[in-house]
Amino acid sequence: MSQPEMNNTRLDQIIQSIGDDVQGELGYWQFLFGDIRLMCVTDENHDRMRVMAPIASIEEVPESTLLKCMSANFDRALDARYCVSNEMIWGAFIHPLGSLSTGLFHSACHQVAEVARTFGTTFSSGGLSFNSDIV
Repeated sequence: MSQPEMNNTRLDQIIQSIGDDVQGELGYWQFLFGDIRLMCVTDENHDRMRVMAPIASIEEVPESTLLKCMSANFDRALDARYCVSNEMIWGAFIHPLGSLSTGLFHSACHQVAEVARTFGTTFSSGGLSFNSDIV
């Protein structure tokens, strides 16, 4: 039997079960995932979901670090990404809301927390890394 389509109500139940100090409302949550504060924003009308974590002010980061972020997006950040918005570097995972599964959402939270945690060191979302030497 297939899972019902993901929506804000189901996602709220998942966030309440995996997050600590959950704040917000349907469509916008902030919560602790381990030691990292994550945000989740959805738009049911446009079938979008985003998990993100603020990492650093763009003013405080040398250009060489931004280049390392771009390189990590190719082979170490996997499904999470380093992004820039409103003068901040963010870790983000963006996906259609309706086809999101519980397992994939948990993986998204883990990957975003890891890119935030490893910023400035390994720039990695977890154990797997693609071989960038082949390109």
